[in-house]
Amino acid sequence: MSTDIDCIVVGAGVVGLAVARALALQGREVLVAEATEGIGTGTSSRNSEVIHAGIYYPAGSLKAQLCVRGKHMLYDYCEARGVPYQRMGKLIVATTEDEARLLDGIAERARANGVDDMRKLSAEEAMAMEPALRCTAALLSPSTGIVDSHGLMLAYQGDAENAGAQCVFFTPMLSARVRPEGGFEVEFGGDEAMSLSCNVLINASGIHAPTLARRIAGLPESSIPNEYLCKGSYFTLSGRAPFSHLIYPVPNHAGLGVHLTLDLGGQAKFGPDTEWIPEEDYTLEPSRADVFYDAVRTYWPALPDGALAPGYTGIRPKISGPNEPAADFVIAGPAVHGVAGLVNLFGIESPGLTASLAIADETLARLTP
Repeated sequence: MSTDIDCIVVGAGVVGLAVARALALQGREVLVAEATEGIGTGTSSRNSEVIHAGIYYPAGSLKAQLCVRGKHMLYDYCEARGVPYQRMGKLIVATTEDEARLLDGIAERARANGVDDMRKLSAEEAMAMEPALRCTAALLSPSTGIVDSHGLMLAYQGDAENAGAQCVFFTPMLSARVRPEGGFEVEFGGDEAMSLSCNVLINASGIHAPTLARRIAGLPESSIPNEYLCKGSYFTLSGRAPFSHLIYPVPNHAGLGVHLTLDLGGQAKFGPDTEWIPEEDYTLEPSRADVFYDAVRTYWPALPDGALAPGYTGIRPKISGPNEPAADFVIAGPAVHGVAGLVNLFGIESPGLTASLAIADETLARLTP
Protein backbone atom coordinates (compact mmCIF):
# COMPACT_ATOMS: atom_id res chain seq x y z
CA MET A 1 0.00 0.00 0.00
CA SER A 2 1.49 3.35 -1.06
CA THR A 3 1.21 6.34 1.26
CA ASP A 4 2.88 9.73 1.50
CA ILE A 5 3.91 9.20 5.10
CA ASP A 6 3.64 6.40 7.64
CA CYS A 7 2.16 8.23 10.67
CA ILE A 8 0.38 11.55 11.16
CA VAL A 9 -0.20 12.92 14.66
CA VAL A 10 -2.74 15.75 14.79
CA GLY A 11 -1.97 18.13 17.63
CA ALA A 12 1.36 19.32 19.09
CA GLY A 13 0.36 19.52 22.71
CA VAL A 14 2.18 17.56 25.39
CA VAL A 15 0.34 14.31 24.58
CA GLY A 16 0.63 14.64 20.80
CA LEU A 17 4.36 15.28 21.12
CA ALA A 18 4.78 12.34 23.51
CA VAL A 19 2.98 10.06 21.03
CA ALA A 20 5.06 11.38 18.12
CA ARG A 21 8.21 10.78 20.14
CA ALA A 22 7.19 7.20 20.94
CA LEU A 23 6.37 6.44 17.29
CA ALA A 24 9.60 8.02 16.03
CA LEU A 25 11.68 6.09 18.56
CA GLN A 26 10.19 2.91 17.09
CA GLY A 27 11.73 3.94 13.79
CA ARG A 28 8.49 5.06 12.17
CA GLU A 29 8.13 8.05 9.86
CA VAL A 30 6.10 10.71 11.70
CA LEU A 31 4.54 14.05 10.84
CA VAL A 32 3.03 16.21 13.61
CA ALA A 33 0.43 18.63 12.24
CA GLU A 34 -0.51 21.56 14.50
CA ALA A 35 -3.18 24.15 13.68
CA THR A 36 -1.53 26.99 15.63
CA GLU A 37 1.84 28.71 15.53
CA GLY A 38 3.75 26.42 17.87
CA ILE A 39 3.79 23.57 20.33
CA GLY A 40 1.52 23.47 23.36
CA THR A 41 -0.47 26.67 22.78
CA GLY A 42 -3.72 25.27 24.24
CA THR A 43 -4.44 23.16 27.30
CA SER A 44 -0.81 22.04 27.59
CA SER A 45 0.41 25.54 28.44
CA ARG A 46 -2.68 26.71 30.35
CA ASN A 47 -2.65 24.57 33.47
CA SER A 48 -1.03 24.33 36.91
CA GLU A 49 2.09 22.43 35.69
CA VAL A 50 1.61 19.97 38.53
CA ILE A 51 3.01 16.43 38.50
CA HIS A 52 0.08 14.64 40.12
CA ALA A 53 0.51 11.69 42.44
CA GLY A 54 -2.65 9.84 41.32
CA ILE A 55 -4.77 10.37 44.43
CA TYR A 56 -8.33 11.17 43.45
CA TYR A 57 -9.17 9.01 40.43
CA PRO A 58 -11.38 5.90 40.64
CA ALA A 59 -9.36 2.72 41.20
CA GLY A 60 -8.76 0.85 37.97
CA SER A 61 -9.51 3.87 35.77
CA LEU A 62 -7.13 4.90 33.01
CA LYS A 63 -6.61 8.20 34.80
CA ALA A 64 -5.45 6.36 37.92
CA GLN A 65 -3.30 3.79 36.16
CA LEU A 66 -1.65 6.15 33.69
CA CYS A 67 -1.14 8.94 36.23
CA VAL A 68 0.69 6.69 38.68
CA ARG A 69 2.73 5.00 35.96
CA GLY A 70 3.33 8.26 34.12
CA LYS A 71 4.44 10.10 37.27
CA HIS A 72 7.38 7.74 37.76
CA MET A 73 8.22 7.86 34.05
CA LEU A 74 8.05 11.65 34.03
CA TYR A 75 10.32 12.16 37.04
CA ASP A 76 12.87 9.76 35.51
CA TYR A 77 12.60 11.48 32.13
CA CYS A 78 13.04 14.98 33.56
CA GLU A 79 16.06 13.85 35.54
CA ALA A 80 17.65 12.18 32.50
CA ARG A 81 16.91 15.01 30.06
CA GLY A 82 17.53 17.97 32.37
CA VAL A 83 13.95 19.24 32.25
CA PRO A 84 13.40 21.53 35.25
CA TYR A 85 11.14 20.05 37.93
CA GLN A 86 10.74 19.98 41.70
CA ARG A 87 9.24 17.24 43.86
CA MET A 88 7.97 19.69 46.51
CA GLY A 89 4.97 17.78 47.84
CA LYS A 90 1.36 18.75 48.38
CA LEU A 91 -0.85 19.28 51.41
CA ILE A 92 -4.55 18.46 51.09
CA VAL A 93 -6.03 20.56 53.87
CA ALA A 94 -9.30 20.23 55.76
CA THR A 95 -10.63 23.44 57.27
CA THR A 96 -13.63 21.97 59.13
CA GLU A 97 -14.16 18.82 61.18
CA ASP A 98 -16.50 17.49 58.47
CA GLU A 99 -13.75 17.89 55.88
CA ALA A 100 -11.22 16.26 58.23
CA ARG A 101 -13.36 13.14 58.31
CA LEU A 102 -13.04 12.90 54.52
CA LEU A 103 -9.24 12.68 54.55
CA ASP A 104 -9.12 8.98 55.42
CA GLY A 105 -11.25 8.17 52.40
CA ILE A 106 -8.95 10.20 50.15
CA ALA A 107 -5.92 8.37 51.55
CA GLU A 108 -7.62 5.02 51.03
CA ARG A 109 -8.43 5.85 47.40
CA ALA A 110 -4.80 6.85 46.89
CA ARG A 111 -3.60 3.52 48.31
CA ALA A 112 -6.00 1.67 46.00
CA ASN A 113 -4.35 3.47 43.09
CA GLY A 114 -0.83 2.47 44.18
CA VAL A 115 0.05 5.76 45.89
CA ASP A 116 1.59 4.44 49.10
CA ASP A 117 3.42 7.50 50.45
CA MET A 118 0.48 9.56 51.76
CA ARG A 119 0.70 10.67 55.40
CA LYS A 120 -2.03 11.99 57.67
CA LEU A 121 -1.09 15.12 59.62
CA SER A 122 -2.69 16.75 62.59
CA ALA A 123 -3.47 20.45 62.41
CA GLU A 124 -0.41 21.14 64.55
CA GLU A 125 1.90 19.08 62.32
CA ALA A 126 0.61 20.69 59.13
CA MET A 127 0.81 24.23 60.52
CA ALA A 128 4.30 23.55 61.81
CA MET A 129 5.30 22.74 58.23
CA GLU A 130 3.41 25.76 56.85
CA PRO A 131 2.97 28.44 59.54
CA ALA A 132 0.70 30.61 57.36
CA LEU A 133 -1.75 27.74 56.95
CA ARG A 134 -4.98 27.30 58.88
CA CYS A 135 -6.49 23.81 58.94
CA THR A 136 -8.06 21.14 61.14
CA ALA A 137 -6.04 18.27 59.59
CA ALA A 138 -4.17 17.50 56.37
CA LEU A 139 -2.76 14.82 54.12
CA LEU A 140 0.80 15.08 52.84
CA SER A 141 1.51 13.80 49.32
CA PRO A 142 5.33 13.74 49.02
CA SER A 143 5.37 12.57 45.38
CA THR A 144 3.42 15.55 44.00
CA GLY A 145 5.60 18.07 42.19
CA ILE A 146 5.82 20.70 39.49
CA VAL A 147 7.45 20.73 36.08
CA ASP A 148 8.43 23.25 33.42
CA SER A 149 5.73 22.19 30.95
CA HIS A 150 7.21 24.08 28.01
CA GLY A 151 10.66 22.66 28.71
CA LEU A 152 9.08 19.21 28.81
CA MET A 153 7.36 19.71 25.46
CA LEU A 154 10.58 21.03 23.91
CA ALA A 155 12.34 17.87 25.11
CA TYR A 156 9.64 15.64 23.61
CA GLN A 157 9.81 17.59 20.35
CA GLY A 158 13.60 17.35 20.31
CA ASP A 159 13.54 13.59 20.88
CA ALA A 160 10.95 13.13 18.14
CA GLU A 161 12.79 15.30 15.62
CA ASN A 162 16.15 13.70 16.45
CA ALA A 163 14.51 10.38 15.59
CA GLY A 164 13.31 11.76 12.24
CA ALA A 165 9.88 13.21 13.03
CA GLN A 166 8.79 16.52 11.52
CA CYS A 167 6.52 19.17 13.08
CA VAL A 168 4.54 21.53 10.86
CA PHE A 169 2.55 24.50 12.19
CA PHE A 170 -0.38 26.59 10.91
CA THR A 171 -1.59 23.29 9.44
CA PRO A 172 -5.13 22.53 10.67
CA MET A 173 -6.68 19.20 9.79
CA LEU A 174 -9.87 19.88 7.83
CA SER A 175 -11.09 16.34 7.16
CA ALA A 176 -9.97 12.78 6.56
CA ARG A 177 -11.36 9.63 5.04
CA VAL A 178 -10.63 5.96 5.50
CA ARG A 179 -9.23 4.61 2.23
CA PRO A 180 -10.74 1.40 0.86
CA GLU A 181 -7.26 -0.10 0.48
CA GLY A 182 -6.31 0.87 4.03
CA GLY A 183 -4.88 3.94 5.64
CA PHE A 184 -6.19 7.49 5.43
CA GLU A 185 -6.37 10.49 3.15
CA VAL A 186 -6.07 13.64 5.27
CA GLU A 187 -6.88 17.19 4.12
CA PHE A 188 -5.05 20.09 5.72
CA GLY A 189 -5.68 23.81 5.47
CA GLY A 190 -3.41 26.76 6.12
CA ASP A 191 -1.39 28.86 3.70
CA GLU A 192 -0.34 25.73 1.82
CA ALA A 193 -3.40 23.47 1.77
CA MET A 194 -2.46 19.89 1.08
CA SER A 195 -3.67 16.32 1.08
CA LEU A 196 -1.53 13.55 2.55
CA SER A 197 -2.07 9.82 2.82
CA CYS A 198 -0.85 7.84 5.82
CA ASN A 199 -1.05 4.41 7.43
CA VAL A 200 -1.52 5.62 11.01
CA LEU A 201 -3.58 8.61 12.17
CA ILE A 202 -3.49 9.79 15.79
CA ASN A 203 -6.06 12.40 16.83
CA ALA A 204 -4.43 14.18 19.78
CA SER A 205 -6.11 17.54 19.27
CA GLY A 206 -7.29 18.13 22.84
CA ILE A 207 -10.51 20.11 23.14
CA HIS A 208 -11.06 19.70 19.38
CA ALA A 209 -10.64 15.90 19.29
CA PRO A 210 -14.36 14.95 19.09
CA THR A 211 -14.98 17.62 16.43
CA LEU A 212 -12.07 16.37 14.31
CA ALA A 213 -13.13 12.76 14.79
CA ARG A 214 -16.53 13.63 13.24
CA ARG A 215 -14.66 14.82 10.15
CA ILE A 216 -13.14 11.37 9.55
CA ALA A 217 -15.35 9.73 6.93
CA GLY A 218 -15.65 6.03 7.66
CA LEU A 219 -15.39 6.36 11.47
CA PRO A 220 -18.56 5.20 13.28
CA GLU A 221 -20.35 8.16 14.88
CA SER A 222 -21.20 5.97 17.87
CA SER A 223 -17.50 5.85 18.85
CA ILE A 224 -17.26 9.64 19.30
CA PRO A 225 -18.27 11.21 22.64
CA ASN A 226 -19.85 14.61 23.10
CA GLU A 227 -17.50 17.43 23.96
CA TYR A 228 -17.88 20.03 26.69
CA LEU A 229 -15.67 23.01 27.43
CA CYS A 230 -14.88 23.80 31.05
CA LYS A 231 -12.84 26.96 31.56
CA GLY A 232 -10.70 27.55 34.59
CA SER A 233 -9.32 30.95 35.61
CA TYR A 234 -6.04 31.50 37.43
CA PHE A 235 -4.96 34.47 39.52
CA THR A 236 -1.36 35.15 40.48
CA LEU A 237 -0.13 36.39 43.84
CA SER A 238 1.61 39.75 44.09
CA GLY A 239 4.71 39.16 46.15
CA ARG A 240 6.14 35.90 47.41
CA ALA A 241 3.91 33.26 48.98
CA PRO A 242 4.68 32.07 52.53
CA PHE A 243 4.35 28.41 51.45
CA SER A 244 6.83 25.77 50.33
CA HIS A 245 4.27 23.06 49.46
CA LEU A 246 1.34 23.06 47.07
CA ILE A 247 -1.88 23.62 49.04
CA TYR A 248 -5.12 21.93 47.96
CA PRO A 249 -8.45 22.10 49.77
CA VAL A 250 -10.46 18.93 50.31
CA PRO A 251 -12.21 18.21 46.96
CA ASN A 252 -15.87 19.08 46.61
CA HIS A 253 -18.59 18.23 44.09
CA ALA A 254 -17.27 20.87 41.66
CA GLY A 255 -13.70 19.61 41.58
CA LEU A 256 -10.45 20.08 43.47
CA GLY A 257 -11.29 23.58 44.65
CA VAL A 258 -9.20 26.75 44.35
CA HIS A 259 -5.73 25.50 45.14
CA LEU A 260 -2.39 27.20 45.56
CA THR A 261 0.43 26.06 43.31
CA LEU A 262 3.96 27.34 42.93
CA ASP A 263 6.09 27.62 39.83
CA LEU A 264 9.78 26.81 39.73
CA GLY A 265 10.62 30.42 40.57
CA GLY A 266 8.48 30.36 43.70
CA GLN A 267 5.67 32.46 42.24
CA ALA A 268 2.25 31.41 43.55
CA LYS A 269 -0.94 31.14 41.56
CA PHE A 270 -4.46 30.18 42.55
CA GLY A 271 -7.00 28.21 40.53
CA PRO A 272 -8.54 26.94 38.51
CA ASP A 273 -12.19 27.60 39.18
CA THR A 274 -14.94 26.03 37.08
CA GLU A 275 -16.92 27.77 34.33
CA TRP A 276 -18.78 25.82 31.63
CA ILE A 277 -18.68 27.70 28.34
CA PRO A 278 -20.31 27.15 24.92
CA GLU A 279 -17.23 27.85 22.78
CA GLU A 280 -13.50 28.32 23.02
CA ASP A 281 -12.81 31.56 24.89
CA TYR A 282 -9.71 32.39 26.94
CA THR A 283 -10.73 35.79 28.28
CA LEU A 284 -10.38 36.24 32.05
CA GLU A 285 -12.98 38.20 33.99
CA PRO A 286 -11.18 40.08 36.80
CA SER A 287 -14.30 40.09 38.99
CA ARG A 288 -13.94 36.33 39.48
CA ALA A 289 -11.21 37.21 41.98
CA ASP A 290 -13.91 37.98 44.56
CA VAL A 291 -14.73 34.27 44.88
CA PHE A 292 -11.02 33.40 44.97
CA TYR A 293 -10.40 35.59 48.02
CA ASP A 294 -13.16 33.86 49.96
CA ALA A 295 -11.99 30.37 48.93
CA VAL A 296 -8.29 30.93 49.65
CA ARG A 297 -8.89 32.56 53.02
CA THR A 298 -10.44 29.36 54.32
CA TYR A 299 -6.88 27.95 54.47
CA TRP A 300 -4.78 31.16 54.27
CA PRO A 301 -6.63 33.74 56.37
CA ALA A 302 -3.87 36.33 56.00
CA LEU A 303 -4.18 36.65 52.21
CA PRO A 304 -3.94 40.45 51.78
CA ASP A 305 -6.63 42.48 50.06
CA GLY A 306 -5.62 43.36 46.51
CA ALA A 307 -2.96 40.63 46.36
CA LEU A 308 -4.52 38.68 43.46
CA ALA A 309 -3.77 39.75 39.90
CA PRO A 310 -5.45 38.26 36.79
CA GLY A 311 -3.28 35.47 35.40
CA TYR A 312 -4.61 33.32 32.60
CA THR A 313 -7.30 30.80 31.73
CA GLY A 314 -7.29 27.23 30.45
CA ILE A 315 -9.96 24.95 29.07
CA ARG A 316 -10.42 21.35 30.18
CA PRO A 317 -11.33 19.03 27.25
CA LYS A 318 -14.32 17.42 28.95
CA ILE A 319 -16.39 14.57 27.52
CA SER A 320 -18.88 14.63 30.41
CA GLY A 321 -21.18 17.53 31.19
CA PRO A 322 -21.60 19.70 34.29
CA ASN A 323 -24.17 17.42 35.96
CA GLU A 324 -22.50 14.13 35.06
CA PRO A 325 -19.78 12.11 36.79
CA ALA A 326 -16.28 12.94 35.56
CA ALA A 327 -15.37 10.80 32.56
CA ASP A 328 -12.24 8.69 32.28
CA PHE A 329 -9.63 9.13 29.57
CA VAL A 330 -10.75 7.55 26.30
CA ILE A 331 -8.01 6.10 24.11
CA ALA A 332 -10.09 4.71 21.26
CA GLY A 333 -8.22 2.40 18.92
CA PRO A 334 -9.34 -0.17 16.34
CA ALA A 335 -10.74 -2.48 19.03
CA VAL A 336 -13.30 0.26 19.79
CA HIS A 337 -14.22 1.64 16.37
CA GLY A 338 -13.00 -0.99 13.92
CA VAL A 339 -10.79 1.32 11.84
CA ALA A 340 -7.25 -0.01 11.50
CA GLY A 341 -4.45 2.46 12.17
CA LEU A 342 -6.57 5.10 13.96
CA VAL A 343 -6.46 6.18 17.61
CA ASN A 344 -8.63 9.01 18.95
CA LEU A 345 -7.64 10.55 22.29
CA PHE A 346 -10.74 11.97 23.97
CA GLY A 347 -11.11 13.79 27.28
CA ILE A 348 -7.38 14.03 27.98
CA GLU A 349 -7.65 16.60 30.76
CA SER A 350 -5.73 16.51 34.03
CA PRO A 351 -3.67 14.39 34.75
CA GLY A 352 -2.75 14.32 31.04
CA LEU A 353 0.50 16.23 31.52
CA THR A 354 1.66 13.89 34.30
CA ALA A 355 0.54 10.82 32.36
CA SER A 356 1.83 11.92 28.94
CA LEU A 357 4.57 9.30 28.55
CA ALA A 358 2.27 6.52 29.78
CA ILE A 359 -0.54 7.76 27.49
CA ALA A 360 1.88 7.57 24.57
CA ASP A 361 2.75 3.96 25.37
CA GLU A 362 -0.93 3.09 25.76
CA THR A 363 -1.75 4.76 22.43
CA LEU A 364 0.83 2.68 20.58
CA ALA A 365 -0.43 -0.47 22.30
CA ARG A 366 -3.97 0.26 21.11
CA LEU A 367 -2.96 0.61 17.47
CA THR A 368 -3.15 -3.18 17.37
CA PRO A 369 -6.79 -4.39 17.28
